[in-house]
Amino acid sequence: MKPNLVTVALSAIVLLGLPSCSTTTSSATTTTAPTTAATQTQTSIKVGASSSTLGLIKVLQTNYEASAKNVKITNLEPGQSENIIDGVKQTLVDVGAISRTLKPEENDGTLESRDVAHDALLVATNSSVTGVKNLTTEDIKGIYSGTITNWKELGGTDAKIVLLDRPEDESAKRLLRKYYLGADLKNSLEAVVFRKEGELIEAIQSTPYSIGTFSLAHAISDKLPVNRLSLDGVEPTRENVKAGKYPMVRTISILWHKKPSEATQALLEYISSPPGINAMEQSGFISVTQSAKN
Repeated sequence: MKPNLVTVALSAIVLLGLPSCSTTTSSATTTTAPTTAATQTQTSIKVGASSSTLGLIKVLQTNYEASAKNVKITNLEPGQSENIIDGVKQTLVDVGAISRTLKPEENDGTLESRDVAHDALLVATNSSVTGVKNLTTEDIKGIYSGTITNWKELGGTDAKIVLLDRPEDESAKRLLRKYYLGADLKNSLEAVVFRKEGELIEAIQSTPYSIGTFSLAHAISDKLPVNRLSLDGVEPTRENVKAGKYPMVRTISILWHKKPSEATQALLEYISSPPGINAMEQSGFISVTQSAKN
C-alpha cells in the first residue's frame, strides 16, 4: 500500500495538539520561564517530498535555515507524488517536491508549480566490483532482465551480480526504460526492489557485487564510495548532463498553494535566488535557471 502523506500530516497535527499528562502533583508554586521573542515568532514550514527529491530538499533546508531567522522547515514522511500533490491542495503541506513536472490535469486551479533542478541518474556498483567501467545498452538490458548474471561476463571478477531495482512507477525505473531498457523488457526475477531511493543507496554501499540506479547529485554531495559507470561510453558528469550528452536526467519540481503564507513565499523566493541556486549547484544538482543559460 502506498504511504498516505495526508494521513501522516493529519496524525502529526493531532499528536501535537494533545495535552501532556503527568501522574505527579505538587503543592509548590511553579515558576514558568518567560518565553523568548525568538520562540514566539518562530515559523514552521511543512515540506512534503518524494524519496527521490528528499536530497534536494535537505540541501535547501540546511542552507535556508542557516540564513533565515526563526524559520523551521519540517520534512514530512516521504510519499508518492499523488499524495504530495493532494497534501498541497488541502493546505496540509506548504511546499511539495516531486521528481517530474506537474501535469495539467493534476492542477485543480489551486496550485502553482515550478521546475527548479535537474538530477542525473547514475548507474553504479558496490566498490567490490572491479574491471567494469562502462556498460552498453545491451549490457544494461542483460543485467536488468537477468540474462547476464555474473560480472565476469562483462570483464569483471567471477561473482554473481546483485541487482538492486526500483518499482516501475518510480522515476529511476521510468527513465531506465525510456533510454536503455525499453518498455517491454521483462524484469529479472532475482532483482531486489526498493520502494525508497534512500534504501537502495544504503544497500548498494553495503552489498558486495551489487548494482543500482540513483541520484548522481547524492553520490557527489555525500561522496559515496561507489563505482560510477559510464553508459555507452558517456561518463555521468554534470558537464555531460549540461551538454546534453548524458540523457538519463529527471526534473525536480516544487509546488505550492496559490495563496502561500509569507514564510512560504520567502522560502520560494530563496530557492530561485543566487544563494539557493548556488546551494543546489554545489551539491551536484543542476539548477533549471543555470541550465537554461548554457
